[in-house]
Amino acid sequence: MIQALRSAAFAIVALMAVTAASPIGGIAHAEEPVTVFAAASLKESAEKVAAAWKAAGGTDVTFSFAGSSALAKQIEEGAPANVFISADLKWMDHLDKAGSVKTETRVNLLGNRIVLVAPKDSSAATTIAPGFPLAALLGNERLAMANVDAVPAGTYGKAALENLGVWESVKDKVAQAENVRAALLLVSRAEAPLGIVYETDAKVDPGVKILDRFPEDSHPAIVYPAALTTDSENPRAADFLAYLQGADAHAIFTAAGFTVLAKTN
Repeated sequence: MIQALRSAAFAIVALMAVTAASPIGGIAHAEEPVTVFAAASLKESAEKVAAAWKAAGGTDVTFSFAGSSALAKQIEEGAPANVFISADLKWMDHLDKAGSVKTETRVNLLGNRIVLVAPKDSSAATTIAPGFPLAALLGNERLAMANVDAVPAGTYGKAALENLGVWESVKDKVAQAENVRAALLLVSRAEAPLGIVYETDAKVDPGVKILDRFPEDSHPAIVYPAALTTDSENPRAADFLAYLQGADAHAIFTAAGFTVLAKTN
């Protein structure tokens, strides 16, 4: 009986010690996820980077993928993002001027290329050069592109077609999508015979094939800048932004077909 009472007493003391050493109320509070607003073309590679970051001791990362223009407008209106990764400098500059990102954290992270794609079973073939017969290839059908006035992939594509002297012949044949992945889907489903997307997009969709790559001097350089948002209060957001510039992230981005611009941390 005495031994049983002693055992019970020791158990109570041990429980009190554990409770005292635990967080308030005995409940462990998980770290807040880092919220990243990123260009749609980054989806697969960014998710792989986030998984690698988590495995290395980082926090969870929550993504919102869309056209850079839509994301920038959401951030400007107060959406709770910690990190913004745009597919062009224009929308990062827009937020910078609006005071919505921390200028000192800006980094040009990645580069990419734009290509002309067709459904995988298409017999279409062409070489992209000044005056190439894009309108003839389309016939009475549509050219899938992201919004040519706002979404980076669309603005790059329009600039390339203008510089190559073929925009006027196809401008009324363009099927504009809300982001580059939506344009890619139109081609993958054979709802459009041709489309202009990033080279990295074409690599992740087995439903399309690349006909040719646009000359890099036919459009502005494709740059993906990243930065912390001004309203971000998550202490791990800066750590994730730094991780994006590290060797592990660079290996993932390179494997996906991106060009790494930021120096390895």
